[in-house]
Amino acid sequence: MKVKISLLVMLSYASALSAVNALELPTESTVPGGIAIISIHTEEKPEAYFNDQRVMVVGSSDNWKAIVGIPLTEKTGTQVLTVKNNDLKTNYQFEIRNKEYETQYLTIKNKRKVNPNKQDMSRIVAEKEIISKAKSHWHDNKNVDLQFIKPAEGPYSSPFGLKRFFNKQPRKPHSGLDIAAPKGTPIAAPADGIVINTGDYFFNGNTVFIDHGQGLITMYCHMDHIDIKEGTRVKAGDKIGVVGLTGRVTGAHLHWSVILNNTTVDPVLFLR
Repeated sequence: MKVKISLLVMLSYASALSAVNALELPTESTVPGGIAIISIHTEEKPEAYFNDQRVMVVGSSDNWKAIVGIPLTEKTGTQVLTVKNNDLKTNYQFEIRNKEYETQYLTIKNKRKVNPNKQDMSRIVAEKEIISKAKSHWHDNKNVDLQFIKPAEGPYSSPFGLKRFFNKQPRKPHSGLDIAAPKGTPIAAPADGIVINTGDYFFNGNTVFIDHGQGLITMYCHMDHIDIKEGTRVKAGDKIGVVGLTGRVTGAHLHWSVILNNTTVDPVLFLR
């Protein structure tokens, strides 16, 4: 009997280990705008927090992985992930390395897209609240797909993290990855998820947000038109719309953002 029980335990452990090993994780890059992957050894699935934002946790018993999005503005050096397991709190330290992003200068013909007037600002403020709500959305999902397909065909025209100047005026760093493609090029969901927001926004133009679970959100901007409704469940490869040049643009392209624990990170880290 003892032999049978030991064998059963060994088989269960091997099965759990195999499941963890089979889990496809994004590429780790512990720099501002990157991702830290931190191992957590607890029996039950814990909750993890970084900068007061809840963090995705995947894996299985005694081998959980916290997938932490690192803000572009985060300082280099030692940072702390707080893990809560029942009433116990544990701090896990990890290091953030420096990364210098390149500078990009763009000329925008519509000057209001660089220096909005009073009416524009009222719209921008109202839209910011809606966009922030979408970016911070959370729903539990045990089976989050962390390996994405490319959402549109075309070369990368502007990488993530660029220090940007519009009409020689400094603006926030580039919070996504631009894919150059002609107007009308299909845009596909990179992984399974739920459409949580669609809208036409001042800077972003026609935009779609997809929630993939546990704080992983993807955003698609400057679309010509949207072919999906809020609340729709999508599968990887489903068409959500087409490339356009709405909002603040210099030409037709897809701006694709990946948000993790309410932080924009480099989408390339999730591509297969």
